[in-house]
Amino acid sequence: MRRTSSTFCKAVFDLKNAAKLATGVVLDRTVAFINGAFVTPASAATITVEDPCTQTAIGEVPNMGKEETLQAIDAAKSAFEDWKNMMPRERAVIMHRWAQLVLCHSQSLGIILSRESGKILAEGVDECLYAERYLEWYAGEAERVYGDIIGGPREGVVTTVVRRPVGVVGVITPWNFPSSMVTRAVGGALAAGCTVVLKPSELTPFSALVLAQLAAEAGVPDGVFNVLTGNAEPIGDALLDSFDVRKISFTGSTRTGKHLYARSASTMKKLGLELGGNAPFIVFDDADLNRAVIGLIASKFRNAGQACISSNRIFIHEAIHDAFVARLVEKTRETMRVGNSLDETSKMGSLINGAAVDRMEALVKDALAKGAKLELGGKRIPGPGYFFEPTILTRVRHEAMDCSQREIFGPIIPIIKFSSESEVVQLANATPAGLAAYIYTQDYRRQSRVSEQLQFGMVGVNDVGLSSPCAPFGGVKESGLGRDGSKYGIDAFVDIKYVLESRI
Repeated sequence: MRRTSSTFCKAVFDLKNAAKLATGVVLDRTVAFINGAFVTPASAATITVEDPCTQTAIGEVPNMGKEETLQAIDAAKSAFEDWKNMMPRERAVIMHRWAQLVLCHSQSLGIILSRESGKILAEGVDECLYAERYLEWYAGEAERVYGDIIGGPREGVVTTVVRRPVGVVGVITPWNFPSSMVTRAVGGALAAGCTVVLKPSELTPFSALVLAQLAAEAGVPDGVFNVLTGNAEPIGDALLDSFDVRKISFTGSTRTGKHLYARSASTMKKLGLELGGNAPFIVFDDADLNRAVIGLIASKFRNAGQACISSNRIFIHEAIHDAFVARLVEKTRETMRVGNSLDETSKMGSLINGAAVDRMEALVKDALAKGAKLELGGKRIPGPGYFFEPTILTRVRHEAMDCSQREIFGPIIPIIKFSSESEVVQLANATPAGLAAYIYTQDYRRQSRVSEQLQFGMVGVNDVGLSSPCAPFGGVKESGLGRDGSKYGIDAFVDIKYVLESRI
């Protein structure tokens, strides 16, 4: 493996010229980041990364495997003692500098993110700002890893409780939020004193590599943060098999999360899993309809519906059903222009790949065959790019159709009519997923009552803006383990130790 000079690194990731990506310049980034340097692996195998809006190649990354993963783990292990023993204030200062660099370059980072993910530029820049906020939050938390002194069980004995970093953390992040999911996990790990080996999605690796460059420029020591590119299986297996990796943080599908859960048993790793959702969006008959329509459009069509907390099953009270649908169809037609991610007039970008478009077509076909009514959209958009129309379906039957039983992960709104509070709570909870839920009502007692009954880790009441670094993000049931963000987020990266000390 050949280390690449820092001069070359800056040429490779010239953020000041990132706007060139808008003109279709191909990215030449056949490198990864291990032990503080961009490196070229011995193998010539690469993975081509494409712009989902144009279906054209924008660059290549190394297809790394077990050998490089073990080298990255060794680098992280070697760096752990010094990073762990660094004063929390020093770690906080470095993380703050990293956050400031992300903030400074947010527009350029947003262009890179939008080109590799297909989401519109406004959303790409917003995500980079969100990523920066996670770094700032965890920079503060680095100095708030507290312990306790507990009264001893007998005279002359003191019990001290301390929290210590777990060690090397393997982080696996998804393609749908390729910057914020990195800083959400890596920020918590670094603040706690852990070191990291990151495997970003092979579909969107460039955002992670640029974040690694900025981390190095901010002063993150060599080996503390490493980035491997390549297919998931060989890298993931090496992380899982290594006893030196003491925690896995994964954001992705429930199926893969269950696999990681089972595989981690052999080395008894700690796990943080943020998995799939099947979010109910419930509108009661006393709701503010305009507010509910705007909230649904924001929740469903953000990133073309490719978000784990995206509204998935839309429950509308029968008394307002027709009025709500009419308003929703009208507002969607007026506002949701689909187009290239870098076109400022676009309000929704593409799906991530052709398989995602095929899945949307199959969901619509299944629903229509089983009696649903198509109110809007329903088709792929011709031409280059993986575009699908914003789609609204009514007459959806909850137990009979794939679009209400599965996580859609796309711009389809399936609307289900309900008649009572007890009925809709039962339907909303009738899923193994338990990540996010939304309710719209102006009855304060109902807000409290229903949010308590919903079996989900997060509930938005008259609001869909659940994501915040200061809030505990995570789910229950098959939607995962642990929480990210908030004062609870750093707990995932520490072990609790107690010391019994006799002072007689």
